[in-house]
Amino acid sequence: MDAKQLRIVYMGTPDFAVEPLRRLVEGGYRIVGVVTVPDKPAGRGLKVHQSAVKSYAAEALPEVPLLQPVKLKDPAFVEAFRALEADLAIVVAFRMLPEVIWGMPRLGTFNLHASLLPQYRGAAPINWAVINGETKTGVTTFLLNHEIDCGVVLMQREVPIAEQDTAGVVHDALMEVGAALVLETVEALASGAVKPMVQPECSAEGLKPAPKIFKENCRLTAADRSWRDYPVRELYNKVRGLSPYPGAWCDFRGTTLKVLAAHYELYPSAQEVATAETALSENAFESDGRSWLRVACADGWLYIDQLQAAGKRAMPTADFLRGYRF
Repeated sequence: MDAKQLRIVYMGTPDFAVEPLRRLVEGGYRIVGVVTVPDKPAGRGLKVHQSAVKSYAAEALPEVPLLQPVKLKDPAFVEAFRALEADLAIVVAFRMLPEVIWGMPRLGTFNLHASLLPQYRGAAPINWAVINGETKTGVTTFLLNHEIDCGVVLMQREVPIAEQDTAGVVHDALMEVGAALVLETVEALASGAVKPMVQPECSAEGLKPAPKIFKENCRLTAADRSWRDYPVRELYNKVRGLSPYPGAWCDFRGTTLKVLAAHYELYPSAQEVATAETALSENAFESDGRSWLRVACADGWLYIDQLQAAGKRAMPTADFLRGYRF
């Protein structure tokens, strides 16, 4: 069957989900419905905020039904979805769907996930891949089933992670590759050329999870541990993996400091280690008071390049130091 004749329903929410939809629209694929989250108040003044997918769909697909269900099992939504008579549904960064929805399209429902499944199943695969120091990641399309991120794999593409890449950089790279993969998957499903690959059980050994990130996950060092307990590259990776959002943080002289960008230097000699020991005994953090701020770790210095003090805007370290008595 010609893939461009398929009746496709697209489901998504954030910016990451916009690019695949844009490629489908501009490629002439037949989008018969778009599903996204309800509008909600956000920010100062609780101005009503709509999802990135809704913003794009309202402009690019004004004649296409736009559904914003509060509950995905709501009979009214189920009937509205059924009325779209979808051959295929595509999910990109949306909510967990009930079987009554994902099982309805004739060709099934596939999801675009930002990792090389079965690794990094969960809500934050990009962040955790960078935090864990991976040198590659990728995108996967897979058919939905009853378990989160465990359906049969349809297609995958690898993406390298450079040592200096932040989660934001990796996000943008995966968004581009993922958008192309969505179109490839639609074509393969329409032609019957796809060869599904069964994933290992969710409980299989050796799999790295990607759970939702909370504030405590963003803390650079545990409250009961010293900076010197950590290899410097481990903390550097954590800064990268949480940049630009939500941001790694640490305790700094009685306040909270977000660390948004950093670099590191390994100790070159025993003398440097001794210097670090002295810094640790005095206050862990060192600075020239003008341009750099660093902290002594197990095997090197972590230099803080961009930061945000509580209640302040994000700024380069040099700007922070000009207004701070160190």
